[in-house]
Amino acid sequence: MTYRAAEDVDLIGRYLKGDLKAFDELMRAHEDRVFGICLRMLRDRDAALDVSQETFLTVFRKADRYKAEAAFSTWLYRVTMNACYDYLRRTKRRRADALPEGLDPPDPRAGDPLESAEIRPDIEAALGQLPEEFRSAIVLVDLQGLAIDQTAEILGVPPGTIKSRVFRGRRLLAEILGNHKGPPRHHIDGSKTDPSSAAHENQPEPGST
Repeated sequence: MTYRAAEDVDLIGRYLKGDLKAFDELMRAHEDRVFGICLRMLRDRDAALDVSQETFLTVFRKADRYKAEAAFSTWLYRVTMNACYDYLRRTKRRRADALPEGLDPPDPRAGDPLESAEIRPDIEAALGQLPEEFRSAIVLVDLQGLAIDQTAEILGVPPGTIKSRVFRGRRLLAEILGNHKGPPRHHIDGSKTDPSSAAHENQPEPGST
């Protein structure tokens, strides 16, 4: 268990015993990542703020449901994604225009290409055109830098399905951006593509037709 994961478990335990300051500390440790996920999924700053708050309210109310078999971050990001899906279902916002330039929030991890909140406006617009299942995989793996296995656990699907969604999502992004030569050879942030994803190029997802 990493230091961060152990600290999260300790904070949850203290909060469940009545220490509200422990919850505040837990929220501060994860609020930037939660907001980043919401912003990329919803592509609206106000909505992302609202859903981020809704996510932490859910954690505040249901922290006792967290089981330490998995990392707290995995459980938290699952709650975050579910809150995003609920918002999208309520508003039927399947597509949206790109965020106006300059509205991305400051990101303390902006030096890390996998975790920076800033991406090109054309990619931002293309990302909004992806089906939700592809967008969620791209957001978690390419933009948030999460591992395939953790992303699979968050979204409740097999790792192979995540690899397929990431690969197909990248290919669809390339097509939307006018590149018809095949899937991009790099992540949308410029880092190298996982070669194992290519093995899933032509494999349908479970239950797909």
